[in-house]
Amino acid sequence: MSDIAAVRPPAAAAETSAQVMFPRAKKRIKGRSIAVLVFLSMAALFFCVPLYVLIVTSFKSMDQIREGAIFSWPREWTIEPWIYAWSQACSGITCTGLRGGFWNSVAILFPSLIASISLSAVTGYALALWNVRWTGAFLFLLFLCAFVPFQIIMYPLIVVTVGMGIYGSLWAVAFIHTVLSMPVLTLIFRNFYKDIPADLTKAAIMDSGSFWRIFLEIILPMSGNILIVVLIMQVTHIWNDYLIGVTFGGLGAAPMTVNLANMVTVSTGTVAYNANMAAALLTAIPPLFIYFVLGKFFVQGISAGAIKG
Repeated sequence: MSDIAAVRPPAAAAETSAQVMFPRAKKRIKGRSIAVLVFLSMAALFFCVPLYVLIVTSFKSMDQIREGAIFSWPREWTIEPWIYAWSQACSGITCTGLRGGFWNSVAILFPSLIASISLSAVTGYALALWNVRWTGAFLFLLFLCAFVPFQIIMYPLIVVTVGMGIYGSLWAVAFIHTVLSMPVLTLIFRNFYKDIPADLTKAAIMDSGSFWRIFLEIILPMSGNILIVVLIMQVTHIWNDYLIGVTFGGLGAAPMTVNLANMVTVSTGTVAYNANMAAALLTAIPPLFIYFVLGKFFVQGISAGAIKG
């Protein structure tokens, strides 16, 4: 040991003695951090406890539910409420479960996504990267339209869809979703494309690039992040919508949320709480699945720059 101490450089020995004489103070949790942790824990419980009750109740029998122990685990796990909610539950005068509403929601979702995202991407690209005279006035109009309540323009939209001959169909619901989402999505795409260097488009124009060629071959491949963000936003909004579906969809064009509301509110006899909970979970599963699959890209899309796609 003495030989090692003799070989050790003076600077290292001084550093070692300083570490022993003046040890680093341990970090303590501040009161503000404790308050933040308590608040976040309470917020998590606020959402997790009802979700827990929803899940365990959907697997219970009605005999156990009548006992009133809502937090207890099912004594006998059963999927009968799920089967009943999917294929046998009554929504109004029809007793085919949520199956029909699910496929109606799918038929509404895809045209709405394709139309709203494609149109708003092109519009945002034109407003951000091309010198248009009326850009300022159009952006101000979009900003106003983004905050107009749907109830104010609901009747004019009904008149428009009736005149188009699509009122009461799936196409009417998809059309309204596309129209209402255009202002917000255009502003989102415009702000995203505004950060793309102007020299990039100027160089493309000098290489004889047209409007559509620049958009399809240069701008669109760089838009992966923002497309994921808008996709998740639209899927969540369209799938969870109730008011547009019940207003513009007919008896055969009601989305899944409308069927769920009819199933829960329009019932006779004993309320099947387990089937209602299962129906609510069935309705919530598709957007949750999309978010869990693309959630990482959603965060990246919000935080990433324009040319990091």
